[in-house]
Amino acid sequence: MRESRATMADKNPRIIGFPPISASGARVLILGSMPGTASLAANEYYAHPRNAFWKLMGILLDIPTGSTYEVRTRALTEAGIAVWDVVLSCRRTGSLDTQIEPASVRLNDFESFYSQHRHIQLVCFNGAAAERWYRASGPHLAGGPERKHVRLPSTSPAHAGLSFEAKLTAWHTAIKPALHAA
Repeated sequence: MRESRATMADKNPRIIGFPPISASGARVLILGSMPGTASLAANEYYAHPRNAFWKLMGILLDIPTGSTYEVRTRALTEAGIAVWDVVLSCRRTGSLDTQIEPASVRLNDFESFYSQHRHIQLVCFNGAAAERWYRASGPHLAGGPERKHVRLPSTSPAHAGLSFEAKLTAWHTAIKPALHAA
């Protein structure tokens, strides 16, 4: 039995997510679950070419198509948007959230994050897995009545149940009002 566990661990090394993209005045926090293999390889959030995240943000924030990662992340922080993942580290085969080994999950430190980002008024979950892991982490993360939480359709190419236009409408409806409320 021990041998098979060691073999499994070798096949599924622990993966570690990224630090947040954020500025202290952020008003919106977008949470994914854990970067996929393409993102981990590129060392960039949402690097898979078919992930709709950057296309959505490009439209919502008027970021020119083809902008560098640095330009796109700067546009987010200047607009008051922070991006992070719920899971700090885990074991996973492949990129799908369903492949995360639940017993291996370690969550990010949201209490510290919120203490440094006191203006967060909207938390957007990029899909159901991000929301599930976040809510399972405990009631201390609720943020009180002043912080709204909303699950948005996943931008992952694995979530093909909605058209890009439907995803754009949902993301626009949730995020745009928070960006204009100062």
